[in-house]
Amino acid sequence: MKKIIFSAIVLSFLSVEAFSQAQFAVGLKAGINVAKLNTDDVATSSITAFHGGAFALIKVTKIGIQPEFLFSQQGSTLDDVSFNNEDLKLSYISIPVMLKWYIAAGFNIQAGPQFGFLNSAELKGASNVEDGLKSSDITANVGLAWDAPFGIVLDARYNIGLTDINDGTTIQGPIKGNTFQFSVGYKLFKFGK
Repeated sequence: MKKIIFSAIVLSFLSVEAFSQAQFAVGLKAGINVAKLNTDDVATSSITAFHGGAFALIKVTKIGIQPEFLFSQQGSTLDDVSFNNEDLKLSYISIPVMLKWYIAAGFNIQAGPQFGFLNSAELKGASNVEDGLKSSDITANVGLAWDAPFGIVLDARYNIGLTDINDGTTIQGPIKGNTFQFSVGYKLFKFGK
């Protein structure tokens, strides 16, 4: 019985200690995307686009979980005369869920999945481009960030396309997207350390 009481007291102390170092924050972020679609059929090159949205952070000691809700523009320049070297512009509603490991002084390494839902697709001279693309996409994200003590968050992230988004376009074979993201965010509300 003494061991059970002692264990309960130790667990209570550890729980209180962990909770006293917990943080919850909500903020906004925006930045640029350098995006490229990869396919074996058509040569492509990167385009520069925009992303922006909201995030929440739940952090306990050196580990944090950060779900986000973003509007993200992606795509590629199709370097092919049959496409007139035009940009294929894709807009997604993206939901990344990042696991953050804090190293020191707010610097952190992050990784996690991202679920994307196609909002629109444009290619000059083509109609119903969305019909040839899958309505969802899954990527794996890795990155580095700095959560500054005054609420600013700086992010650099690489999104690696895992799913083939081709669903009957004139491009043969799989299409997967990769995106570099550079963001600036601000924690609007922050509770805890």
